[in-house]
Amino acid sequence: MGGTVTEVACWAHARRKFYEARTSDAAASTQALAYIWLLYDVEDTAKELSALERKHLRQDRALPRLHQFRAGLQSQQAQYGGPVLPKSPMGEAINYALNQWDALCVYTTDGDLAIDNNASENALRRVAIGRKNWLFCGSDNGGRTAAILFSLIATCQRHKVEPFAYLRNMLTRIAATPMSQLDQFLPDRWQAARQTTVAAN
Repeated sequence: MGGTVTEVACWAHARRKFYEARTSDAAASTQALAYIWLLYDVEDTAKELSALERKHLRQDRALPRLHQFRAGLQSQQAQYGGPVLPKSPMGEAINYALNQWDALCVYTTDGDLAIDNNASENALRRVAIGRKNWLFCGSDNGGRTAAILFSLIATCQRHKVEPFAYLRNMLTRIAATPMSQLDQFLPDRWQAARQTTVAAN
């Protein structure tokens, strides 16, 4: 492949650590969860925006909150004179967040990135549930085919595309389509083209 991979960490995972620390340090946990809620509040506003607008909104509203949050977390650490010991549940939550900090902030640099990987985990849930119903895919090729189909169906559902209609239409047309035009069969583009056709008629 040869490309550069950039790690994008998940705020839902970081939040879980602070939530789990609430029984040992309610005040610090509540403060951390409030900061994370503010980050998600920006995302609620950004949902209907374009990727570029979402990036600008995050830069304007999320980045200042992230800087404040980081400073607040560091000030609580015992090594900086704060009351939180490193091996306490709250200390471990703070260490986790600060160790992942750069990756946790990457989402603010690109409007196409998500603040967490909840959508990915939800899409994988069908695979985890399916493991209880089957043990093998039959072959390596069968496993590869299953992975492709799972990805297609999950993408259809994410873009509110009816999977059966999509697959039926795509499979009847794909053989006669040049390689350079296959991107039209990506579920979001297929859906947009279909809506345009319906509107024109």
